[in-house]
Amino acid sequence: MKNIALPKGKKVYFASDNHLGAPTRRDSLPREKKFVAWLDSIKRDAHAIFLMGDLFDFWFEYKTVVPKGFTRTLGKLAELSDMGIQITYFVGNHDLWMNGYFEEELNIPVHHKPQQFLINDTSFFIGHGDGLGPHDKGFKRMKKVFTNPMAKWFFKWLHPDLGVRLAQHLSVNNRIISGEADATFLGEDKEWLILYAKRKLEQQHYDHFIFGHRHLPMEIKLNEKSTYTNLGDWISYFTYAVFDGEKLTLKKLKG
Repeated sequence: MKNIALPKGKKVYFASDNHLGAPTRRDSLPREKKFVAWLDSIKRDAHAIFLMGDLFDFWFEYKTVVPKGFTRTLGKLAELSDMGIQITYFVGNHDLWMNGYFEEELNIPVHHKPQQFLINDTSFFIGHGDGLGPHDKGFKRMKKVFTNPMAKWFFKWLHPDLGVRLAQHLSVNNRIISGEADATFLGEDKEWLILYAKRKLEQQHYDHFIFGHRHLPMEIKLNEKSTYTNLGDWISYFTYAVFDGEKLTLKKLKG
């Protein structure tokens, strides 16, 4: 379990599912500008920022090429990282082909699986949320294909102009690949991330489970001492979470 000591007056922020580039870079630009402005507004009291996946609607790192665009976001993340703010990235189902760029260029560690953190004696279980729990079976099968080394090897030999365009088309138009469900609460007995969190609690206690992926803001009490939070998205809800050292709060961007 990774430890974060939160200084007095500082906070930890969590955000997920921006899907920058969808349905087009031009259409997502207003959302990107809102997100960059939010990042700029929190830099005064942010000690750590967790980006919980699907920041981009598609991301693939060739050996010497990364997808065009998103310079405002990448530049702001570089600025915050250079300021000493701890930024941690969790790969989502749309940007699972990350391979060193964030670490090398932005000094931002990238995780491909959920991680455990202890922040001021409060325990967190954190991940994007894709492929977890007893359901989401269609996506689990699709993810096995996309993460197969042979599939990645074949894809990287496509010219970037062709490969990126093809992947963006599939990402925007294919709901199975996107992994997005209708933004409707299914009930605690059917929400697979809630079921997953409850099962994890049978093995070990965590004060907070934080996920993205569902695109639906949620705060669910799992028991008297443990809470499940889904961060929503930056498409319809513009929601994020803040931990001040004692309390975790789900908030909505103003304006």
